[in-house]
Amino acid sequence: MNKELRDRLCCRMTFGTAGLRSAMGAGFCYINDLTVIQSTQGMYKYLESCFSDFKQRGFVVGYDTRGQVTSSCSSQRLAKLTAAVLLAKDVPVYLFSRYVPTPFVPYAVQELKAVAGVMITASHNRKEDNGYKVYWETGAQITSPHDKEILKCIEECVEPWNGSWNDNLVDTSPLKRDPLQDICRRYMEDLKKICFHRELNSKTTLKFVHTSFHGVGHDYVQLAFQVFGFKPPIPVPEQKDPDPDFSTVKCPNPEEGESVLELSLRLAEKENARIVLATDPDADRLAVAELQENGHWKVFTGNELAALFGWWMFDCWKKSKSRNADVKNIYMLATTVSSKILKAIALKEGFHFEETLPGFKWIGSRIKDLLENGKEVLFAFEESIGFLCGTSVLDKDGVSAAVVVAEMASYLDTMNITLKQQLIKVYEKYGYHISKTSYFLCYDPSTIKSIFERLRNFDSPKEYPKFCGTFAILHIRDVTTGYDSSQPNKKSVLPVSKNSQMITFTFQNGCVATLRTSGTEPKIKYYAEMCASPDQSDTAVLEEELKKLIEALIENFLEPSKNGLTWRSV
Repeated sequence: MNKELRDRLCCRMTFGTAGLRSAMGAGFCYINDLTVIQSTQGMYKYLESCFSDFKQRGFVVGYDTRGQVTSSCSSQRLAKLTAAVLLAKDVPVYLFSRYVPTPFVPYAVQELKAVAGVMITASHNRKEDNGYKVYWETGAQITSPHDKEILKCIEECVEPWNGSWNDNLVDTSPLKRDPLQDICRRYMEDLKKICFHRELNSKTTLKFVHTSFHGVGHDYVQLAFQVFGFKPPIPVPEQKDPDPDFSTVKCPNPEEGESVLELSLRLAEKENARIVLATDPDADRLAVAELQENGHWKVFTGNELAALFGWWMFDCWKKSKSRNADVKNIYMLATTVSSKILKAIALKEGFHFEETLPGFKWIGSRIKDLLENGKEVLFAFEESIGFLCGTSVLDKDGVSAAVVVAEMASYLDTMNITLKQQLIKVYEKYGYHISKTSYFLCYDPSTIKSIFERLRNFDSPKEYPKFCGTFAILHIRDVTTGYDSSQPNKKSVLPVSKNSQMITFTFQNGCVATLRTSGTEPKIKYYAEMCASPDQSDTAVLEEELKKLIEALIENFLEPSKNGLTWRSV
């Protein structure tokens, strides 16, 4: 099996948008005991060169509930090995004694003033995968140049050191501490900063169903509801306890919508609950569904939820701000492939809006900069249902997002307004933003490369397309090469990102569309949005225009049949 041996042994994992991520199994490009030891040795070597007080401040390690019986590889075991490598080198390690939501690791890094932290998780990926997500001392995920430097150090430390396999250290070393109760208490205390209607929450008659998708979320969402004064949400019994096989869903990604939310929607109907909250397996993302008058469920997209969060967080800030608070000091952020709705709200309300590259690591490090300069960040998001309300954590957080949605829904309910009705109000005030995001699967990297290279040399060499079917293109930004036709110097304002493909087209009809490769899966993703002004309220016309443009984009630029791409199965 030469090909398989080559695939397994002749390459190493690299840092994508969420750290190292791969299938669990044997080989250097997979997640296993050895590659996690090697990665941690590289981390140790790099951190030792960056921090003279590394051995005083220590390192945080958390893990989710993933695991694979065949290779006896589990997140918990990999977390213990990560801790063992560092304990053997006399580094204090804060190792959580049980599984935690991913946001607890960046939160703990900041609170405990550790130099860095690792979360062993593959979030919402398929059950075969696992990952190694790295946070810097700031509490934000690592960005360049740290990722490159760590990879270099990993290459220099491939042979396991003497104590690296000694996972008994986790039970015997005096340098190991368990931060679970302390961090959980502090986190829940900090949640109060984004709770504005505790009394109203305690009286609401609304019922909520929560599914934790066989992952870590159940206990933590229950606690968060308690902090906000709510009765506990109704858990989906089949999905509330950890199950590394994710046995009741075809894929553990709540973003896939109604097809994976089946159990929670049926339970909600039975329990007479109008709202379903779904946290993904590591509880850093949140999906929301609401029962409509007509008996159908509305599953909100990430962009629609962001419109509601943006409105809500700004509205709460306005009502609770001190007299001398300045709206010009307020910021909201989104990744560049996400809806521009916050930009529209910001323009009308007078606060600042900024965009970053895709991936919450960019949002986290930008928030850190803004906070250090005395700014206040109310909300940040990425369209793939990643939300951050407030700035206690510098990464997306499904636990806090879930309880904020519950409070928003309870508040609106006192005025007999549903989430869907409020979303329409937001669009009527700030302009309709209708978006569609989907993807194709492509397992051949060379096909992906040729699709994007063709766009860079469309009708002739070094010429981008001027039309997509009948739709005229106004501007093109190519973050892979650093080109942006809308800038006077033709250079992209966002930093160049050479190791991933991403091209954005702005069309004459006001639509913005982006094609990019996924940083964690074998996907080509497309994002398209019609941004209308408040006076354009005929949504049917906008939707039809967007639909036609997406068809043209797929047909002319991605050519799925010619390139053998697999359509997303809905």
